[in-house]
Amino acid sequence: MKQSFVYILKCSDKTYYTGVTSNLSQRIFQHKAGFYPDCYTFNKRPLELVFYCEFTNISMAIETEKQIKKWSRVKKEALINDDYHLLPNLAKKKFL
Repeated sequence: MKQSFVYILKCSDKTYYTGVTSNLSQRIFQHKAGFYPDCYTFNKRPLELVFYCEFTNISMAIETEKQIKKWSRVKKEALINDDYHLLPNLAKKKFL
């Protein structure tokens, strides 16, 4: 089975970029080199790979990427820092 990866980059402006690829090392190189001038990360270099996970099913990888993109900064940082126990509470809405 072909591997796929979901990854998170920390940009120079402290924002996070989440992506999916089948070749992680090549894609990270492309981001860092500014291979695609229209990409979100082009003007936000230097970049740091702060998280990645592997999938054997590309559909699941794409679904996970879309899910993570919707997350708050705090929730992404919990994932990056391996604070998985915090993720359920960070998913709950806060009502005033």
